[in-house]
Amino acid sequence: MHWQTTQYLQSLSTNSSYIMTIQPPSEIQITSRQIPKWERIPNTSIQSKPLLIYHQAFDASADALSKHLDKIGEVSPSWVYTMYSQTHFHSTSHEVLGVVSGSARLCFGGEGNPDRFEPEVSKGDLIIVPAGVGHQLLSETGDSGSGSFKMVGAYPRGKSWDMCYGQPGEERTCRNIGNLDWFHGDPLYGEEGPALHV
Repeated sequence: MHWQTTQYLQSLSTNSSYIMTIQPPSEIQITSRQIPKWERIPNTSIQSKPLLIYHQAFDASADALSKHLDKIGEVSPSWVYTMYSQTHFHSTSHEVLGVVSGSARLCFGGEGNPDRFEPEVSKGDLIIVPAGVGHQLLSETGDSGSGSFKMVGAYPRGKSWDMCYGQPGEERTCRNIGNLDWFHGDPLYGEEGPALHV
């Protein structure tokens, strides 16, 4: 599929509609980061799939992004919320986070990890967090006009997500990460997206 800037107009109900704009992959900046294991947080060491950030990839409300992700069909949107301020990771599922308001500085890899990654993300960024990658909110960075930091959280269809904190006893749980499938289609773009080329 050849991507052009695309607007999706879909009906949410009989009385309302929304417009969603998606930038083509060729026109966005993509950050790809491998993060080594640190203490009991596996990060990208098990599957070697990188943390991905698609910068300013879309312009949409939480409802519009959720509907779009559902339509693409790789992930099922589960919640709209901020990110927890405690380092945590998931052993049973990869995670897709679409920022729908505000901006924030996040930490990936564990806050004491010398190889941690601390990007600032903002509305329109899509983050693909591989299973095992520790992540936490450090601080909200937007002004009051940009709204509080909120994301749509989504997970591969049929997968449930757990919460791990790098504590003793989680090692057995983490072994499951190596058995998880990667995405068969890009969560945002479908058949041709960047997640398929890592």
